[in-house]
Amino acid sequence: MKINAGLWIDHREAIIVKLMDKGVETRRIQSTAEKQLRREGEPDHGPFESQLVPADDSRQREYTGQLTRYYDAIISYLRDAGSIFIFGPGETKGELKKRFEKHAVGQRLITLETTDKRTEAQIVDMVQHHFQSEPSKK
Repeated sequence: MKINAGLWIDHREAIIVKLMDKGVETRRIQSTAEKQLRREGEPDHGPFESQLVPADDSRQREYTGQLTRYYDAIISYLRDAGSIFIFGPGETKGELKKRFEKHAVGQRLITLETTDKRTEAQIVDMVQHHFQSEPSKK
């Protein structure tokens, strides 16, 4: 059974569509990554002591760790997909593709496309159209 999958992704959320012989399956995966992490002890207003807040590199490591867990959850859900169509705004789709190529087992065709925000119905339509217009491989 050949499974094709497509997903719209940004750093906050992924909407995944699997096209299988038995039908279409969709799933949302939420990210816990926060780009502007609140520093512990950081005041809402006024001056603050720089020694009381964590260094920016520790905040970046925490953010990177959150993204890694987010990407790994997506990869785990798509392990059985042979072809994957990734679309969305920004750089997230490229980051996910690199993580797939580095850590996922098996060969798969991954296609990227830049798009704006979509509704879930538009995402399903876009994934179905992508795989219907894909030339058949023999």
